Amino acid sequence: MLGKTYDSQICSIARSLEVVGERWSLLIVRDAVFGGATRFGDFQRRLGIATNILTNRLEGFVEAGIMRRHQYSEQPELYEYLLTEKGQALAPALVALSEWGDRWATDGEPPILYTHATCGAGVTQQTMCSHCGCVEDPTEIRAVIGPGMPPERLPQEA
Repeated sequence: MLGKTYDSQICSIARSLEVVGERWSLLIVRDAVFGGATRFGDFQRRLGIATNILTNRLEGFVEAGIMRRHQYSEQPELYEYLLTEKGQALAPALVALSEWGDRWATDGEPPILYTHATCGAGVTQQTMCSHCGCVEDPTEIRAVIGPGMPPERLPQEA
């Protein structure tokens, strides 16, 4: 079984997976971002997820600052889970995963289309160079050491 942390990895992808890498996590966020789900029962009905797993994921999202818990009824005491700015910022990653799935994991036409609510045009996720614009060829992307790399993990010069 995989652990929940990637302590040996100095990588933002690994840190992201620690928060949203469990198999149900992105589906819960998807339903919150694009489906407007906020209540425990909404998530449970839409996903068919076991209640104990859903409880753990929602509590983890609150702890991570992806959602906040808001009481909407006192009698009975009921709560909803609202996306924070941090949670809403996952939308582009979800669109990118959908585009990948539409191309590589779906037979036929895309099952879901993402559109801009203001004008109705299609929404896509693109990799952008801050100087040149859209990067079409992923082989042109390089991973280089950034300012957050701990000094002890930097390559040693000979």
